[in-house]
Amino acid sequence: GGTVALRKAEKLLPFGADIIVIAPEICPELKALPLTFRKREFQEEDLQGAFMAVAATNNSTLNHRIYELCTEQHIFINAVDDKENCGFLFPALVHENDITIGISTGGTSPVFAKFLRMMIEDEITESYLQTAAVLKRFRPVIQDRFRTEKQRKEAAEAILDFCLIDNTIPDDNEIHDLLERSAQAYENQNRNTAE
Repeated sequence: GGTVALRKAEKLLPFGADIIVIAPEICPELKALPLTFRKREFQEEDLQGAFMAVAATNNSTLNHRIYELCTEQHIFINAVDDKENCGFLFPALVHENDITIGISTGGTSPVFAKFLRMMIEDEITESYLQTAAVLKRFRPVIQDRFRTEKQRKEAAEAILDFCLIDNTIPDDNEIHDLLERSAQAYENQNRNTAE
C-alpha cells in the first residue's frame, strides 16, 4: 500500500488492469487512484481468480510465500526488488497513446533501463504519434482492400513512408488515393501474370 505499489499501479492502469490493493496501510496517493482496496493483511484466498500479483511488502518471507503460491497456481508474480522471487520483471515503459515500448535489462540495472526509457521518450515526436494514429485508422481499410499478407504489409509500409516524408501527415484522401494506386498495381500485375 505504499509508494512502490503506487508505481506499479500507475504502470498497469493505462492497460485497463482491474487492480486490487491488499495492505493494512494505504498511502493517500494510492487511494486517489481508481482501484479496489482491502485494508488488511494478505490472505492466501486473495489470489483466487488473479491473473497477476505484485508482492510489494517490506516482508521478504511474505513476498516469498506469495511467490510460491502464485507459482503453484500459475499466476504471474513480481516480487519487487527481489529478482529470485519473480516470474516476470516490470520493464521500464514508454507509453504514448497507442505506442508502448518496454525496456528491460533483465533486472540487472533498472537505472539504465530508466535512462534508455527517457532517451526513447524524447525521440517520440508528435509526428510519430500522428503516424501511428493514421496506421491504426487505415488498418481495417488495408485488411479489407488487400488479399494477401504481403500486399497488406506493403500497403501499410507505403502509408508509413508517406507519413514520414518531411514529417507531414497526409490527409485521408491522399492516403485513400495511395492505397487505390497500390491496389490497382496489384490487379494489373495479377492480370499480366494470368495472360
